[in-house]
Amino acid sequence: MKTLAGLVLGLVIFDAAVTAPTLEPINYDSETYDATSEDLNNLYNYENVPNGQAEAGLATVMPSGNRELLTPPSQPEETEEEEEESTPRLIDGSSPQEPEFPGVLGPHTNEDFPTCLLCTCISTTVYCDDHELDAIPPLPKNTAYFYSRFNRIKKINKNDFASLNDLRRIDLTSNLISEIDEDAFRKLPRLRELVLRDNKIRQLPELPTTLTFIDISNNRLGRKGIKQEAFKDMYDLHHLYLTDNNLDHIPLPLPENLRALHLQNNNILEMHEDTFCNVKNLTYIRKALEDIRLDGNPINLSKTPQAYMCLPRLPIGSLV
Repeated sequence: MKTLAGLVLGLVIFDAAVTAPTLEPINYDSETYDATSEDLNNLYNYENVPNGQAEAGLATVMPSGNRELLTPPSQPEETEEEEEESTPRLIDGSSPQEPEFPGVLGPHTNEDFPTCLLCTCISTTVYCDDHELDAIPPLPKNTAYFYSRFNRIKKINKNDFASLNDLRRIDLTSNLISEIDEDAFRKLPRLRELVLRDNKIRQLPELPTTLTFIDISNNRLGRKGIKQEAFKDMYDLHHLYLTDNNLDHIPLPLPENLRALHLQNNNILEMHEDTFCNVKNLTYIRKALEDIRLDGNPINLSKTPQAYMCLPRLPIGSLV
């Protein structure tokens, strides 16, 4: 049994020896290198080097043949002056260094704040309500609706709304306005609604004929506060509110398309037969004017019954 085991073990060892790879000697060709054994010996011979002059260095032995050295590509010379960085631009393309082109926040106010940062700008509407303003702020050129209520504005200058050709509504309710330049509103080609109630206005300037809605209630308009024939050419005027003033007469003539005339709480004493109607044409009917308020005035409407014959409704006021 032991003999059989020894025989099997011997066969296994013999088979492993036969299948093992044969190691071939590696020959190094000395001709491939320029350095000889003598050169290598001299390379490390420091006996002939004077003291203090020995230097350590690293060298690479190059193979024979092509010995061209690989040099790194030359870098382009840096220009003496770099290109100036582009000026940062705002969203709308304007530059902070160019104030003549207002940015997305609109022109700057006297306090050096952009109008649309101090106020609220939504599309073409500017809201400056209750900001303690004492003057009209510069407005973006595309402003169509402007609200500056409950402030401390005392005067409206001729340049406050200059070049705002799209402006359609101005609401300056509850300020301290006592003076308005004669050209403050006249040159606004698309102005439709003007609200100046609750101020201290004594005299109205010339108004554009494009107006459809006027509210100058609760001011100090007196006998000379409204120019003669101030509303004559306002063919599209529908609502005229002049309540709580010091008027002693009804401003005539009134536009044909006027629908509402509020004059309550003034000092109107009398009315003529042709105030609303055409006495020369008894068939004339004024269909549009349905809302006339004269209550709070020292006038007795019963004294002039012919003045209402053409109206669809009688005015509201005292009959005694």
